[in-house]
Formats: sequence, C-alpha cells, structure tokens
Amino acid sequence: MTDPVDLEASAQLVELAAGRLSVEALIEATLARVAARNGACNAVVSPRDPEEVMAEARAADRAETRGPLHGLPVAIKDLADAKGLPTSHGSPVFAGQIAQGDSLHVARMRAAGAIIIGKTNTPEFGLGSHTYNPVHGATGNAYDPSVSCGGSSGGAAVALAHGMVSLADGSDMMGSLRNPAGWNNVYGMRPSWGRVPSEPGDDLYLHRLATNGPMARSPRDMALFMSVIEGPGVQPEGWPFEPTLLPQGQIGAARLGWLGDWDGAFAFEPGILDLCRGAADVFGDLGCKVEDLAAPMPREVIWDAWVTLRNFSNAAGKQPLLENPKTRDQLKPEAVWEIERGLGLSAMDLQAASAGRSAWFKRAMALFDEYDALLLPSAQVWPFALDMPWPKAIAGQEMDTYHRWMEVVICASILGLPAACVPAGFGDNGLPMGLQIIGAPGRDQQVLELAEAYHRASDWPGQRPPQG
Repeated sequence: MTDPVDLEASAQLVELAAGRLSVEALIEATLARVAARNGACNAVVSPRDPEEVMAEARAADRAETRGPLHGLPVAIKDLADAKGLPTSHGSPVFAGQIAQGDSLHVARMRAAGAIIIGKTNTPEFGLGSHTYNPVHGATGNAYDPSVSCGGSSGGAAVALAHGMVSLADGSDMMGSLRNPAGWNNVYGMRPSWGRVPSEPGDDLYLHRLATNGPMARSPRDMALFMSVIEGPGVQPEGWPFEPTLLPQGQIGAARLGWLGDWDGAFAFEPGILDLCRGAADVFGDLGCKVEDLAAPMPREVIWDAWVTLRNFSNAAGKQPLLENPKTRDQLKPEAVWEIERGLGLSAMDLQAASAGRSAWFKRAMALFDEYDALLLPSAQVWPFALDMPWPKAIAGQEMDTYHRWMEVVICASILGLPAACVPAGFGDNGLPMGLQIIGAPGRDQQVLELAEAYHRASDWPGQRPPQG
C-alpha cells in the first residue's frame, strides 16, 4: 500500500475528501516520515510539539468545513513568521525569537486548512543558494546529503522530496525557489511580481526584487497552492490578475526559445547543458517548436544592474544590523559585503542600474512577442560539497562574487517574470538538475500549463530519493 505521504498533495486531498484517509492518519504518517528521514538531511527545523499537531489533526477530522488545503501538512520557510514558532532567519541575531503573528501568506495557508508542523531551513537571511547557517546547521541534498540542496528555499525542497510535507512555501530574490527545486527533483515557481503580495512595509516602490511562491511535487499542486497564497495586498502593482487554475497541460504548438549558455557567456559544469537541452526537447515531442536563441544582450548589462539593485535592497533592510556593534560581528561576510556595497551607492549608480534593467525589459518584451516562453538551466553547477561555502570557479572561469555562479537565474528575477523550475533529470553523478520555463509578465498560467504538459511526459519526481 502506498504511504500517504508519498502521494501528491492533490491526491491526498482526494483521499481525504472520499474518507479513505483521515487527517489524523496523514499527519501521523508525516511525523513518522520526519522522524525517519530528517536526521540525515536537516530540512525541518523548529518542529512543533507532536501532540499539539496531532490534536489539530483530530480537530480537522471533526471540522464541518474544509478549505482547499484541508489537513495538508506544511512547514514554513524560516524567513517567514508562523505564530508561536521561532523565526531565526538563520541568524544568531534573531535565534529564539518567537513570532507573535503569521506572515500574510502563512495566514492564508492556515485559513485554507493547512497544518503547520515546523519550519524549513534557510541560509542566513536567505543570502546565497546554499542552505547552511550557525543556528540550525546545514541541510543536505535529498539525493545525497553530503552535498548542497541549494537555497535559499533549500529546506523546503528537501522536505518535499522526502515526503515530509505535502506543499512548501518559499521565496525567491535571485533563484531561491528555482535552484533548490532543480537540485532536489521537485517543482518551484517564482510568480509574476505582485501575484503573491509581500508584507506591508515602509517602502512599496524601490525594492521590487523578491517574492514568495509555491513549491510542490507537481505543477497542479503548485497551482493549487498558488491559488491560496495569491491575491490582493498592500502594494502598488499586482492585482487584478486572472486567478490561478489547475493546469490541464494544454500548450498547443507553443514556440519556445532556448537560451542555453547565453552564447558562451555563462560557464557550466560538464553535463548540465546537454541534460537540460534534452529536457527542453521534450517540448518538441509534445508539438512545440524549440529554437536556439542568440544572447539577447550582453550579460554584464543585466548583471551590473542586478548586483547594484540587490546591494541597495539588502542595505536598506539590514543597515541597522551592521551599525550596531552587538550584531555586526554576528553577520556572515556575504551579508556585510551586501550592506557595505549598498551604503556606498550613489543616486547615479541607482539610475544606471535602473537604465540597465529597463534595457533588458524592452529586449525581453520583444522576445515575448515571438516566443511563448524562454528556457534555461536552473543552475550552472551540480550540487557541491556541503562544507563548501560557494563555488569559486566554474569550468575554469573564476567567480567574482559569492553568487555569480547563480547568474543564469537573474534574467527572470530582475524583471519579476513568472519562472517555473521543472526537473530535468539526473546526471551521471546521480544528482538532479532543473530547467527554467520563463514567461512574460502575468503569464503565470501559461507557464504552469507548459510545466504540467512536461510533467505528464516525464514525471521525474517519480524517481524518489533514497530512504537513507
């Protein structure tokens, strides 16, 4: 008999609605899976008391009304607040702080009936695509715990792959929903900017880089989750969007552009480009036209704009931590680098970055006049050793920052484009890799339809990680 935690979330909901599965049994199986596998990978941190969780499950079985996520176990990324649980941000500065309320998307998850079992691990402040921090330690890859799971939604991806949660929330500034999804053989999607609103803050205009989004073991599950966490919020752009629907895999003769290595500008470790091009060719088998594209513009235009805007955003939010002598020494070097560079920017530096982003936006929109989506690998390296902070070189090309090795994801991030990561398969090393499907602004549904059609043709998540 299939363990209920190995079913996709949509299938779990069908079993729950039919009475063939109780919430109590699903949560009991979930906690057993966490007990059996979390020790090897350290994906779920700050767990709730099991008796408290089981009591909530029994109450859900007695409930007369059922939300769209009724009874599904989830764990919240440790950058967001879940009332009553610690929010450490992976930093000793905030270790032990207990959230007094829920973040907006977490409140929507609870209202939809999800049952929170704990938090998922993240890098310190979500900086870098490698999940380790001095509070909770490192999270190992679902397919080999001796190597990185990516990040910053690394704990979420590993928990999903192992069946320790049914769905997972994540956030994505640079590639934090996509890189860990690709490295753990699950799905992650960065939605169009504004579809999933951010927390109300003092500034609503300048720092439009990050967004929350869904992770799941199928595109249909991602769409289900997106339909819960999306909606109006306090921000200047966004809704009205068309509500997210469960994708049917209807893609017609879509025209897709393969950007590959950006005409050789991006270095890749051996095997990644061939694997991802093979994944892209699945769309050709489905009746789409996949065309090789020349680099749309010089990579440095996008990179320089990205680094400036990212430094600016990090400095704006973390300057007090750098200036306070009690907290400065507790920041990791990458955080200090981001803040100091941000504080050194001039108004004209920001204007130049905005001009670079604008140039890429205009060029990208011209591409979307011709193509329904753009395709790229989700990472330039295979998962690396757990004790390595970040790759210093790729195929002989030196990396000049702690995140340059993630450059392949920023063409979507800097414009707030919808981008799904779908599993591309496994390398000769037995490790997973992902493929990005990037759509035009607001075309999230089209991206989900493409992902669903691909999922039905490939179903890579059916190759589950070792039980360990």
